[in-house]
Amino acid sequence: MSARPFLRMSVSAIGLIMAQAVAAQETPPAEPAPAAEDSSEAATGGGVEEIVVTATRNETNLQDTPIAITAVTSEALVERSLTDAADLGAIIPNAAFRRAQGLFGPGVSAFIRGIGQHDTNLASEPGVAFYVDDVYYPLLLGSAFDLLDLDHVEVLRGPQGTLFGRNALAGAINLVSKRPSTREASAFVDVTVGSFGRRDARAGFNMPLADNLAISVSAISKERKGYMRRLDFRCEMERRGTPELAGTFPYSSAFLINETTGGSPPDDCTIGRLGGQDVRAVRGQLLWRPTPDLVIQIAGDYTRDNSDNAPDHVLAIDPSIAAQRPNVVSLFDQFTAPGGPAFRYDERFLTGNPFTTYATYSDPIPAGTAIAGNSFYNGSIFRGGISNPVHTPQRNWGLSGKAIYSLTPEIDATLVLGYRDYAATFAYDVDGSPVAMENNRNDVEQYDWSGEFRVSGQMDWVDWVVGLFYYEGKGNQKFSGSSPYNGTLRYQNNFYEPVSKAAFFNATFRPLERLGVTLGGRYSDEKKPVRFFSILDGTDAGSTEFVELPGGGVVFDLDIKDRRFDWKAGLDYKIAEDTLVYASAATGFRLPGFNSRPLQPSQAVQYDGDETVAYELGIKTELFDRKLRINAAAFYTDYKTRPQSISGQEYRLDENGNRIPGTQVEVDSGAGPGVTTCIDAPAGTPGFQCIGRSFFVNTPGKVKGFELELDARPIEGLSINGSMGYARFTAPDIDARPEGSSRRLFRIPEWTASAGIQYEIPLDALDGTVTPRLDWFYQGAIDYTINHPDYNQSGYSVFNGRVTYDNIDHDFSVAVGATNLFNKLYYENIFIYKDIGFPQINGQPARPREWFVQLSKRF
Repeated sequence: MSARPFLRMSVSAIGLIMAQAVAAQETPPAEPAPAAEDSSEAATGGGVEEIVVTATRNETNLQDTPIAITAVTSEALVERSLTDAADLGAIIPNAAFRRAQGLFGPGVSAFIRGIGQHDTNLASEPGVAFYVDDVYYPLLLGSAFDLLDLDHVEVLRGPQGTLFGRNALAGAINLVSKRPSTREASAFVDVTVGSFGRRDARAGFNMPLADNLAISVSAISKERKGYMRRLDFRCEMERRGTPELAGTFPYSSAFLINETTGGSPPDDCTIGRLGGQDVRAVRGQLLWRPTPDLVIQIAGDYTRDNSDNAPDHVLAIDPSIAAQRPNVVSLFDQFTAPGGPAFRYDERFLTGNPFTTYATYSDPIPAGTAIAGNSFYNGSIFRGGISNPVHTPQRNWGLSGKAIYSLTPEIDATLVLGYRDYAATFAYDVDGSPVAMENNRNDVEQYDWSGEFRVSGQMDWVDWVVGLFYYEGKGNQKFSGSSPYNGTLRYQNNFYEPVSKAAFFNATFRPLERLGVTLGGRYSDEKKPVRFFSILDGTDAGSTEFVELPGGGVVFDLDIKDRRFDWKAGLDYKIAEDTLVYASAATGFRLPGFNSRPLQPSQAVQYDGDETVAYELGIKTELFDRKLRINAAAFYTDYKTRPQSISGQEYRLDENGNRIPGTQVEVDSGAGPGVTTCIDAPAGTPGFQCIGRSFFVNTPGKVKGFELELDARPIEGLSINGSMGYARFTAPDIDARPEGSSRRLFRIPEWTASAGIQYEIPLDALDGTVTPRLDWFYQGAIDYTINHPDYNQSGYSVFNGRVTYDNIDHDFSVAVGATNLFNKLYYENIFIYKDIGFPQINGQPARPREWFVQLSKRF
């Protein structure tokens, strides 16, 4: 899809907006409509809803804030059937939020305007900063926050370093929860049932304890079976009538063995599932106003999540690559039946159904087994027999406090303190077969303390804030990787202790009634000491004590640090009462990083941190007596330092740094200076063993694009909303791609769009209203690889539908709906393992169509 027609449309639309705004300025303004008593009235007959945001650390009207912000109320999230942070990307222009690929565990891959991070490893720094009630959340792990206990969500696009600081290179997500109210008691109960045995329950209450004291408590339970089925391989081959393809491979389940005693296989070979949910969470808040000038809020939350691992499906297998690995051939030969076809890693392990897999997350070879000709199964008691969890148990809890003291009617002092404790275990079956070519497990723990003190003021001529920020974390990531494919058993035990100190200011001056001048700055002192410990097992057969492989360890300390001053400058002008135009420039950065998955000492490398300067032009307007709101922005990001991870291979080395004989030879990959891969050694050429590697190449360039959002209430009861975003990366030689190939950023769509329409129909006979709603979400084409473009994903559209009955007298509602209404098959992630020397390509299919019924009651 070409960008030029859309750019012309956008320029024309902005021109019409400005013309309409100027005309409105020349016409005497109409009398303001009476204020609506609640947001639902404002959202129907009273025009578009007014939203108050805290993006500038002061409460301001969304339309008066010169920042590209998408603010979504909790009611709007319910209407669109969005339930966690990974869903937000569907409605935010130029945002790509999705559940991380299975290798990276229970986290969220978050990108805004082409900048972000998909790797949840503690060594990585996210490019999008998450805040929950002003408390910084440093991880991508565990960040699939449930959204329905919130007042609203603010997504700020572009660098937000001067106000949100650490890792706000691409933008910030500010989750604002509902505050306890001292006015009246209230409660709610929501129950949802649906596809895959879905059973969700939410409940909460607000209770005033005195005129100046109130508490609120909410809880949630979510259960749903996984939408991907794990199949017993032998059972499935027999069910299909091809038992010879199973060789002598055994059943994975004792239940299936019993079922097949009679001689015929069961109709269903399912032994487990992936993609299911099992979550329990509780959150409590206390609000106390000991004096008229002081407000204290204390909050605590606890989440226990034992959901399934992310679904993962093998899309393609190249048997010729697996056949080059003696370990793989000898391993699979253990299951070749006498006189039968050879048992190999080939197309027999493609299930033919994107919602099924043969992955078992375990190794069928018992510990201590010795296999002739196999360097991995050498009889060591530490090799074989592993069994990793198919769930991702997480524990996530935290405490926070906020005190706001009014120094004067215009000036507040705010203190925010937070503590977070996170722990998780997650595993990944790389090859998606019941034979363990590679299985990985991570155990992660991190503790975080943060504090912020700021003084802010709002006067007729200036809005301002100055403050101090402190953050300290302690993280530990343990890893065990059993890889017969690479002939290695690796253990890691790594420690991270990030510390961030910052001082910041931001002010918007109004020298003239309609003119605003914004100046901001932030001085940051960032440190991230790293203790990295990675060793290989070198235990011989018969030994009962673990022995480290000589030369196989990668052990080092790093003192990653940076000191930075980031700035922001901007102008805004109200060309009419309801129309604001603005321009801004801001810098952003991210700490240097390092290769967190080195497979041998030559791969222990550090790379520079990100550095950008971003420019933005925008307009915010409300037209036709607030029946239509249009916000648009164009941006240009000068990406001065952009470290890019590129997958490749290199020679495997022994403890003395010498090449190990094998069948391959290292060659230039064509993906940048010094980036290599391996191919079969030409005839007459000595061959060697190769091993996968991540290379880091600086690929500076420009990211430019535009965003458009609209919200319309043309007639009473009718609501229309929409968004569109376009972002493109350009560079003299983008990632060294061949001429004529796509120039899209990897794993990120160039185009994003969404639209929704609903109409509230009064039904006096039923004492309420019925509101049908339809939502459309579009993600443009996504590139995952240069070498295998057939597995890049084309653009796709997804629809959600919902019909809600609201009873006014009894304050309850019943909704019936469906997500992915037309059952579109698409992939949230595709992982090209062939690019790092493996024989397969994996994909993470998104959820199929799911129906639900929701009952909600307010008290």
